[in-house]
Amino acid sequence: MDEANAILLLSCQDQRGLVARLSNFIFQNNGNIVHADQHTSKSGKYFFMRIEWELKGFALSREEIPVVFAPLARQYDMKWDLHFSDYVPRMAIFVSKHLHCLHDLILRRHMGELGAGIEVVISNHPDARELVEQFGLKYYHFPISEKNKDQQEVCELELLQEMKIDLVVLARYMQVLSGKFLENYGSRIINIHHSFLPAFAGGNPYQQAYDRGVKIIGATGHYVTQQLDEGPIIAQDVIKISHRDTIADIQTKSKDLERVVLARALRLHLENKILFYGSKTIVFE
Repeated sequence: MDEANAILLLSCQDQRGLVARLSNFIFQNNGNIVHADQHTSKSGKYFFMRIEWELKGFALSREEIPVVFAPLARQYDMKWDLHFSDYVPRMAIFVSKHLHCLHDLILRRHMGELGAGIEVVISNHPDARELVEQFGLKYYHFPISEKNKDQQEVCELELLQEMKIDLVVLARYMQVLSGKFLENYGSRIINIHHSFLPAFAGGNPYQQAYDRGVKIIGATGHYVTQQLDEGPIIAQDVIKISHRDTIADIQTKSKDLERVVLARALRLHLENKILFYGSKTIVFE
């Protein structure tokens, strides 16, 4: 028996009877809804929904669901995606020299808390090799310079395609990905950064924050776009600091926050709880 669930994410112009039609589609095919969430934007009256139902006893096979649902989707001009809860995405992690987020993701994977397989770790430095390989994971070192960056990205993309990678996570990867790289992965690249940006941009934001006496610091998990650090935001959080905190204290607190926010953003993506609306996200938490 199939114990997995089907998950439908959809968006369209709001119209009367949408929820009833969607629910009836599942009911008519002997489905049992276990989760349903919806939102209608105030501007533009745009409708968003995440609906999840059991496949056990459902009259349609996984392959038949999109075929039978397509006419209803066309009727309402929907954008939609169908997912299954038992699919385990294949993930690649990119990292440079700051390894705290990488440590956290590997530990979560080792403890069974991560709904994805870490298939490979890629870095422009050799620093993380020992950590990665002691957990039995594959590690590839692609040194990056101004002269070889384009060619190295070609090699990285070939590796990702060969390994059938679904999702790329930038766990403090200190390189800007090219437009060509982004074209290949679209909305399947997640990044973490401290939320000093753009107020404290540049090479030493912690010193700038310390010098300005900031009272809170933050972290942001977001999708990557060609506009640097301006991609749709998935998750954010903040933590208080005070005049008693040194720069080292601020760095430690920031690392703690980055771990938590990246894991939260990744979990929301893996649980198929995110829809795009222009440059924003609708997150069904």
